[in-house]
This record gives sequence, C-alpha cells and structure tokens, in this order.
Amino acid sequence: MPGAPGGLAGLALLAVLLALPALAPAQPVPLPTLSIGIEEATSPRQVSVLIELLLIFTVLSMAPAILLMMTCFTRLIVVFSFLRNAIGTQQMPPNQVLVGLALFLTAFIMTPVFVQINETAVTPYMAEEVGAEEALRTAAVPIREFMFKQTREKDLELFLGLAKSPRPQNKDDVSTFVLIPAFMISELKTAFTIGFILFLPFLIIDMVVASVLLSMGMMMLPPIMVALPFKILLFVLVDGWYLIVGSLVRSFGV
Repeated sequence: MPGAPGGLAGLALLAVLLALPALAPAQPVPLPTLSIGIEEATSPRQVSVLIELLLIFTVLSMAPAILLMMTCFTRLIVVFSFLRNAIGTQQMPPNQVLVGLALFLTAFIMTPVFVQINETAVTPYMAEEVGAEEALRTAAVPIREFMFKQTREKDLELFLGLAKSPRPQNKDDVSTFVLIPAFMISELKTAFTIGFILFLPFLIIDMVVASVLLSMGMMMLPPIMVALPFKILLFVLVDGWYLIVGSLVRSFGV
C-alpha cells in the first residue's frame, strides 16, 4: 500500500525519540538535609536567649491550664453547662459555642487585669527596662488581686493548713501555689450555686407538666418531650441570655 512504509518509519522514529529520555541516566534530585547539634556558646547572651525560648514554649504549652486555673473561665463554662442541662436541649448550644462564648467573656472580664499586666510588666520587659524575674513578679500582682477577690477565706485556710504553712500576716505572705487551688474550689462552689438556682424554674415546669400528664392519664408520653418547648419559651420570654450573662459578669465586680 503506497505511503505505508513511510508512515511506519515515522512512527518508529517517534517511538525512539520518546524512549531516549527514559534510556538516559536519571539526574539526581537534590534533597534537603536537616542537622541538629549542640555547639559551644561563644557568649552568655546566647545561653540566656535559649533559656528564654524554653520558658516561652513552656508557658505556651501551659496556657490552657493557666486560662482554666487563674481566670473566670471555670465559673462561666460550668454555669453554661448547668444551663444547658437544666433546659434539657442536650447538645444545643453545642460545646464549641459555649466554649467560645466563655472565652470571649473571659477576655472581656479580664481585660483590666491584662491591661495592667501589659503596662507594668510586658512593656517594661520588652523595652529591657526590667529583667525577666522582676517582670514575672510584677505580672503576678494583678492576677493575684483578682483571685483574692473571688477566693473564700475558708478555702484559703484549707490549703494553708494542707501545705502546713504558717498563718500569713498579709496577702503577700500567701504563696501563689496555695492561692490557685483555693481560687479554683471557690469558683466551683460559686458556679454550682448559680447552677442550682438556674435549675429551679425549669424543675418546676417539669413537675407541672408531669402532674398534668399524669392527671390526664398520658403516662406513656415522656414529660421531658412536652416540657421542653415550654422551658425554651420561658427562657426566650425572660431574655435568659441577657440575664445570665449580665449576672455572671457583674458577679466578678465588672
């Protein structure tokens, strides 16, 4: 058939050209290397910088615990959890919403404390006017004042006795490691007290609905299912979020 040999030759030439790159030696692909080692420091400043970085990473890793232990976050999230259980909405609002609301309220309530820490400790330290130890001592003062205002004397005496510490003459004699757990259990008691008060109106609705259903002979109908719309309606009519959030913020003296 005319033209067939030429066509076959062209196809053979094209196959050879395509196979040449595969037959050529593969070029080495440069790979990055990573080396970790310990070298001798040439100045004390290099050692101090490494120690500061280690302390910063340690504080960052403990930031969630610091947020839970030394701020108002614990009271807020416990009360919100009690509220959700009292209404009986199961996972509404979801945990992410409650935690986010508690975090923003924590930032709002703790803003005066954070501003004072920034003015008295962080800014002088960044300007190299004070050392790290003095900056930490200065930053602890506003936090300790906040915790002292929310801590009951009974709880403070409990941990002073457990630590076998001598009776302090003033607040400065109280160790921070004694103050933090006393502040925590005081916050938990306050949060549980508020949660109990929140439960009462919703418990009354549950009891009324259960009594009505029982008197009507509807024993197979779950009272919780019938009471839930009434509890949500009550919470909306009284503007519950406004009342609860306002009361929580005012309870910290804001």
